[in-house]
Parts: sequence; structure tokens; C-alpha cells
Amino acid sequence: MELRLYDTLTREKRVFTPTDPARVRMYVCGPTVYDFAHIGNARPVIVFDVLFRLLRHIYGADHVTYVRNVTDVDDKINARAAERGISIRELTEETYGNFLQDVAALGCLPPTAEPRATEHIAEMKTLIERLVKGGHAYVAEDNILFHVPSMPDYGRLSKRPLDEMIAGARVEVAPYKKDPQDFILWKPAKEGEPSWPSPCGIKAPGRPGWHIECSAMSWKHLGETFDIHGGGIDLVFPHHENEIAQSRCAFHTAVMANTWMHNGFLQVEGEKMSKSLGNFVTIHDLLKEWPGETIRFAMLQTHYRQPINWTVAGLREAQRTLDHWYDLTNDVASGYLCADALDALADDLNTPKAFAALHELRSEAVKGAKAAAACLKASAQMIGLLQQSVADWASFRPASVAIDDAQIMASIDARNAARKARNFKEADRIRDELAKIGVVLKDSKDGTTWEIAR
Repeated sequence: MELRLYDTLTREKRVFTPTDPARVRMYVCGPTVYDFAHIGNARPVIVFDVLFRLLRHIYGADHVTYVRNVTDVDDKINARAAERGISIRELTEETYGNFLQDVAALGCLPPTAEPRATEHIAEMKTLIERLVKGGHAYVAEDNILFHVPSMPDYGRLSKRPLDEMIAGARVEVAPYKKDPQDFILWKPAKEGEPSWPSPCGIKAPGRPGWHIECSAMSWKHLGETFDIHGGGIDLVFPHHENEIAQSRCAFHTAVMANTWMHNGFLQVEGEKMSKSLGNFVTIHDLLKEWPGETIRFAMLQTHYRQPINWTVAGLREAQRTLDHWYDLTNDVASGYLCADALDALADDLNTPKAFAALHELRSEAVKGAKAAAACLKASAQMIGLLQQSVADWASFRPASVAIDDAQIMASIDARNAARKARNFKEADRIRDELAKIGVVLKDSKDGTTWEIAR
């Protein structure tokens, strides 16, 4: 199978050829653990989980290393811990645990490694000292900064003009900078902040800048260069641009990663997500109302590089589709993988095209083709869907809907008795009363079942 991926650096779709097929290496920027992750954070987690699954299928599960880091030292973390009156470690442990639960509910496989920034301070210091020694960084007032003009082709990833890069980076204006673009590698720690002995002979304790963290962790776990680096489009500049600068200048390499992949922005009901608009949605809260697979399916309906408009209507459609797929595949074992769906995924993770192929299988399965149903099941599972039993899938209850299973079954029994007595008016009344609380009845030759309306 030929895998083609769009490379942000070259702005083209290219055949993916790993440096070593026996050890395919991917790094994706993970969460900053200070609060519940929002739905925009879920997009790269889901997208690169699909890529992880595809790489494992092509090269073998034991030959793919997927690293997703955890940023556990950051200004936002310090501020939130102070706001809540708890220790920084307590906050990061709690928030990281919440993140893991949320992404597991979205059907994501655990990465091969999830390194924490605070556990890689030694590697950061080593990189910083190399950069200073090589003339790419300098010490100024207990800060250590990367000197951007020392890298002639800085800016290749984002391809922004100089003035846009300076504005976009929102870099601190400081008199000790040699150039306005220069960015922090290490800075003095304020009282109460996490701190470590500083590199380069600085006596005051300090802490790392954000960008150096990912350069250090990717180096530690994947090497000086590796195959794929991923993340959201918002990270292209300055974060990924600065990662490239640090890593290439520290190791004197032509590239940091051979392929750079970025998922598009997310809006909620046509507007930018923000707390001020009241449309800020966390994964945690969304999972109270919708199954994780529904969220995953809705997210993958849009090609990963395109902007996505997150809507309740999209969730409802995803729920209906999965309900149907679960019904169709209930009594079949997983079959072979759909070649058309695999080809679509191999074409830069074209999930909408892959789903179109699965819908064709659904059409055949509706006609009674068991082989099509088995193929649908296997192919959906490969993408991280249809992972549950039908009973478990049907048992999901939204937190906002107060449902008493025993009372519903009693109502169904009463309705069945009314129908048997040909008292259809009473049967219809019971059905309508259940519909008012969000319960839909489904009659078949095997009896009456029920589900939550969406």
C-alpha cells in the first residue's frame, strides 16, 4: 500500500517513505495540563490516532513509535494552581488524568510514549548549551535566547514575511534582545514557580521556554530526525517553526521531521469557540451527553486539513449512522478490510471518502449481505468505531436525561398489555408519554425495544 501525506513544509502531497520501515516514528504535540481539554484539542488527538492505526496496519504494530508529549510546566499551569490554591503537581496530575480518561472515551489508542516536560529538563539543558556553543543562542540578564538571524532559512514552515512573524510570535519586547524575533529558551523563575539549576553558568534558578521542551522530548524518544511531526494548524508558527530552528541548529541536520502534518481549525455552530460567546465546549462535558464514538465519527466527517464546523446536527447524524451500523453488524464477526476505504485513508487520511465506501457496504448489508456487514464492521473498527457490543452501545444515557430503566420497562409492559387488549388509545398515550421524556420505542417481531431520542 502506498501512503501519501500532505507535508506542510513543502506544501505538497508526497509518498511517505519512512527512514526505517522497522521503526516508523511520529511525534505529536499534546496537552498543556491546566484544565479540561476542549473539543478543538480533541481534533489532533483523533486525527493522529487514525494515522497511528493506519501506520500500524501498514508497517506492523511493533514497528511504529508514536510520541505525544505532556506540557506540565507553563504560565497557565502556574496561574491556575494559584487560583485554585493547590500545588502545581496536584493540578497537573489531576488534569492529566482527566485528559487520559477523555481521549480513551474517544476511542484513541494510548501512544507508545507520553513524556512529560518536567522529566526532560536535562535534555533541554543539553540542547541549550549546544545552541549557545554553536553561536545560535546567547545569555542575556539570566535569560537564554535563540538568535533567529543565526539560521538563514528560518521561516520555511510558515512562509511568513518578517514583519508578520514578529507580530505573530507575540514575542516579548526586551532591551536585552539582539533581534526582535529572538525567543526564549530558558528564563529566570519567579518566586513560587517550578525551577531548576540553570545551564550556561547562570547562577539564578530558572525554567525552560515552551518551544525547547518539544525539541528535547522528540530527540530523547525519536532521535535527532524522525518521520512525522503533527499538531494543530495553530502551532505552525511560532511553536513548530521554533522547534525546527532549535533542533536543526543543535544537531546540524537538514530537517527535524521529514513530514509535517497539521489539522485545520474548529468552529462551534459557525463561530470561533470562546468562553465569552458561551460556546466553549470541553471533551469532558460533551462526553456526558454523547458517546465517545459519536464524537469521533462526527469529527472525522471532515477531512483533517479542512476547517470543521462543530454542530449538534452533525452529532445527531453521526449518532443515527452509528446506531444503524451497530444494528447491521450485531450478529456478524469482523471480516476483511474494505480496499476502497483503505485506499482513501492512504490518500492523506481522506476519512470522508473512506466513510463513503463504508456507506456502500451498509447499503449491501441492508439487503442481507453478511459479508458486506462483516467488512463494514472490520473497516469501521480499524478507524476506531464499532468498538463496543451492541448492548453496551445501547446502554448509553445522556446525563441531562433522567431515565429510570425499570419504569420504562413497566411502561412498555403496560403498553403491550393495552395493545393485546386492543386498547390502542391507551397504547398510544403510553408511547407519547415516553416520547416526551426522550424515549423512542421500536416494535419488531422480537418484541419492543427502546432508545434515547437524539
